[in-house]
Amino acid sequence: MGDTGRRSSVPRQEPTPMPRIALYTLAVCLLAVAAAVVSFVQGSWLGIVWMLLAGLSSNMTWYYAKRERAVAARGKPFTG
Repeated sequence: MGDTGRRSSVPRQEPTPMPRIALYTLAVCLLAVAAAVVSFVQGSWLGIVWMLLAGLSSNMTWYYAKRERAVAARGKPFTG
């Protein structure tokens, strides 16, 4: 079973890069988790607020990443 040298007529799809807004929300999520850890280590209950912010930004990251993949699969820009 060797290579016949023929090329496939189906173009290969490269993975699309993560959209910029998803990268920003991922950075916010990681910073919020770090801030929550520092707050809890110092004995402050303010870490709860940081954990809520981390959860929100995590959900935003997943939403924008999935939306970008859906747009790439469809081939048309998302307008709404």
